[in-house]
Amino acid sequence: MAQDREDEQPTEGAPTPEEVSARAARSAQELLDAWYERVSRESLAGERQTIGLFGGRSDDEVALTRGTRLARIGEMLQIVRRYDIFHGLTPKSLRRMLEELGPTFVKAGQILSMRSEILPESFTRELSRLRTAVEPMDRDTVLAALRAEYDRPIEEIFDAIDDCPLGSASVAQVHKARLVTGELVAVKIQRPHVQEIMAQDISIMRSLARYAMRFMGDEQFLDLQSVVDELWQSFREETDFLVEARSLEEFRRNNAGCAFVDCPKPYPSLCTKHVVVMDYVEGIAINDTARLVAEGYDLREIGTKLADNYTTQMLDDGFFHADPHPGNLVIVDGKIVYLDLGIMGRLSSHDRSAMSDMVSAVARCDSPGLADGLMRFSVSDTSEVDKAHLLADLDAIVADYGLADLSDLDVGAFLNSLISMAQKDGIELPSSVTMLARSLVTLEGTVHALLPDTSIVEIIDAHLRAHGSVGELARRESGRLARESVAATHGLLSAASDAGLAMRMLTRGQLRVNLDLAGTADPLEDLSRIANRLTMSVIVAGLFIGSSVVYYARIQPVIFGIPIIGFLGYLAAFVLGVWVAVDIIRENHRRRRR
Repeated sequence: MAQDREDEQPTEGAPTPEEVSARAARSAQELLDAWYERVSRESLAGERQTIGLFGGRSDDEVALTRGTRLARIGEMLQIVRRYDIFHGLTPKSLRRMLEELGPTFVKAGQILSMRSEILPESFTRELSRLRTAVEPMDRDTVLAALRAEYDRPIEEIFDAIDDCPLGSASVAQVHKARLVTGELVAVKIQRPHVQEIMAQDISIMRSLARYAMRFMGDEQFLDLQSVVDELWQSFREETDFLVEARSLEEFRRNNAGCAFVDCPKPYPSLCTKHVVVMDYVEGIAINDTARLVAEGYDLREIGTKLADNYTTQMLDDGFFHADPHPGNLVIVDGKIVYLDLGIMGRLSSHDRSAMSDMVSAVARCDSPGLADGLMRFSVSDTSEVDKAHLLADLDAIVADYGLADLSDLDVGAFLNSLISMAQKDGIELPSSVTMLARSLVTLEGTVHALLPDTSIVEIIDAHLRAHGSVGELARRESGRLARESVAATHGLLSAASDAGLAMRMLTRGQLRVNLDLAGTADPLEDLSRIANRLTMSVIVAGLFIGSSVVYYARIQPVIFGIPIIGFLGYLAAFVLGVWVAVDIIRENHRRRRR
């Protein structure tokens, strides 16, 4: 694997960069080998392993045998060693390695491609290209998988199933079929044993993450455990096709009143945990602009309606398609049809309100308001967050985005900046925010092909103004006023209670005051040091003045015409003055180093 290295001349006797890199690689390889031996011992401790949401046994457990686990570990190590990850991975080599490692790691790469706060943009962009087309299952495997899902012969359900798949991905395969009742449907069939394979890989990754985190400590580049947990949750949802069936139904309900948006209709009675049966949809790909124009469609109208509906999904429904790329959007009979609802995002009413407040704060150049919205968004404890540092970072974001009109605001870039800044300041945002940021960037690319001279945010702004009636605004402001009034009332009652307690402690002589000043760790010690310096300065001035009086009065004894008492006073004043000056200079140097 080619790498870019700078030519440097090593100093005499110092190790060269190649030697340092080799030592680091050997250490990392020793760590990996130690982990392999440890996991092997753990695997040999029992005949079977189980994996659950919290690492234990669950009702829908997936059993893992020690033989397949060890074989899989060996296979993973061979691939990892071949790519020599300890000497650095380029975005392309990382993508290729994940593809070779299999469906679980492809899915992990897809998740990481949406986590711009974890990986640089060059890596997320390359990981977004992870392949979805894989070697298709043969007909016998497909039919066997279908027969295993139904308690009746599949000939009583399907009249015909096309041999050639419509699409073949790492988790499932889609075939066109016809029901015995005559409807044309698309059948999504999960690959056999994909659950066991992915569960086994995630179990191994979890063991590796726990082991690696012992050595990384708190200074690790990314939260490995968080990525694995998100991968496990995604695995549970994506391999349970009943979730996708319910998403199809919910999406259709949400858009029932929209004449220009639709999605395939599921057949709930035929859907199982490993099979989804839905309407077969054949239309024009939304990025096939030449054909759309030939068919008489207005590209500007399609782009405007797409962005407007997506805004409704995000801010009104709180249930949005998380991967709106052109391959998942087709035009059928004047309708925009969303395909592949396997990955959907959700925003609670609290999250949608917080996001609206944050965007409004940016438009007003209100850094404190943006900080409040961000803190409301956080799913972690924010008591230890450095508020001053947070406001300084937000000032920079406001300077970048707040001076532009709302119609010129790049929401995707704005959210990515917030996510990166939040991670740096110790604020943990929900995964739905990173998913939304990635979705908006994807949607912007889709809409740009239809509206090259229009910003998606202009359409979002028009949607907000069109749906912001006087009654709606009054209701929203009334709700906000009510929430703020309740918070203010609780604050006043708490302050009154604290004041009463303080008065009782004061009358009993039990009141103590803790003084905390910004920029100092111990304010009382600093005040004491200031008082000592002032005292010494007064003493130095007194000695100088007193010695001058003694000198001019010629008070005995006198040596060489100089009064001894005056000379000693001058000397003491000089020594103490130098000491005070040196102490001040030393303290200033200490403060600069902090």
